[in-house]
Amino acid sequence: MDVTGEGLGGFFAKVLPLLNERQQRLVAAAAVELFGRGGQARVAEATGMSRNTLIAGAKELAGGAGPADRVRRPGAGRKRAIDLDPEMLVVLDLLVEPESRGDPMSPLRWTIKSTRRLAGELTRAGHRAGANLVGQMLHYLGYSLQANAKVTEGASHPDRDRQFRYINDTAAEHLGAGQPVISVDCKKKELVGEYANGGSEWEPASRPTKVNSHDFPDPEFPKAVPYGVYDIAANEGWVNVGDDHDTPAFAVASIARWWERMGKQRYPDATRLMITADAGGSNSYRSRMFKAELATLAATIGLIITVCHMPPGTSKWNKIEHRLFSFISINWRGKPLTTYRTIVELIAATTTSTGLRVQADLDEGYYPTGQTISNQDFDALPLTRHDFHGDWNYTIRPP
Repeated sequence: MDVTGEGLGGFFAKVLPLLNERQQRLVAAAAVELFGRGGQARVAEATGMSRNTLIAGAKELAGGAGPADRVRRPGAGRKRAIDLDPEMLVVLDLLVEPESRGDPMSPLRWTIKSTRRLAGELTRAGHRAGANLVGQMLHYLGYSLQANAKVTEGASHPDRDRQFRYINDTAAEHLGAGQPVISVDCKKKELVGEYANGGSEWEPASRPTKVNSHDFPDPEFPKAVPYGVYDIAANEGWVNVGDDHDTPAFAVASIARWWERMGKQRYPDATRLMITADAGGSNSYRSRMFKAELATLAATIGLIITVCHMPPGTSKWNKIEHRLFSFISINWRGKPLTTYRTIVELIAATTTSTGLRVQADLDEGYYPTGQTISNQDFDALPLTRHDFHGDWNYTIRPP
């Protein structure tokens, strides 16, 4: 038998009309087995059958298919809605994607595109459809339920990559010399009390932890302010949990408490300290008070402090975010942060398989906002700006 595409097609053109629907499927599946590798594609092309039909026939053959009395007539059965009204798919596609392929004045341009609402719009346009059918058609068109993806960073600073390389080189020099390098930042402020916390954990069936049905802050319990310090070389974290304000004074006090509790024990011979910080917040590169507080810290602990800020808009690349804060969030997911002590204990219990250790404590200090420093006092700070981006990179020396 001529098994070329033309000969195979001619064979099936003569044979298939003599068979019922089931027999056609079984004969085509048997031909696939006969041709072996690549047979499915050749038979599908020659018969016009879909690969799913051939797969179904192969399963019937493998299961020992025998004679059957009941056979659907060719073309029998209820027609699919999209076969009866193929234009409905086009209209649905325009409704779901008005920005790229449809009318920007679509009735769903500014509303949630639920299957029920889409079905209503299709019906108003003269295409009868229910919510279930709309769901099937959306999958057929290649759509799926999607959440927003945080990937667009906007315009980046032209020196962004150079600053990253500068930070890496400076950190490598400090680490190579056995000097501490820390990454600092303030974690998201947390409500304290019987509030729902994102995530879930295993509990007895039908006995979830009961919390408030709303998230209105209690004026008697200010939000917890967790400021973190991550020791890059030691893979250790310190979190200073405040109950006042996230100010430059609070940020530097948190670094000072890390040094007293953990840093000076691990680096008894240290002469320098490198800090990597975000471009904004209480440790902003624009904050003169942050620099003034660091000058006081340098004088107190006797270390030369070098600060390198992340370029604007790149805070997610700060190591503390994915090496410390992310694991804290995982550890307390599904647990209400009922008290400050609960927050401290949950943070301190955070560990990872790679050896992360975390210490934490409550800081009940008072850190008022609105503190300023005069131009004269600021100019007198022992601060040296680096040649490359001195606004982002600078060193403060003790007296």
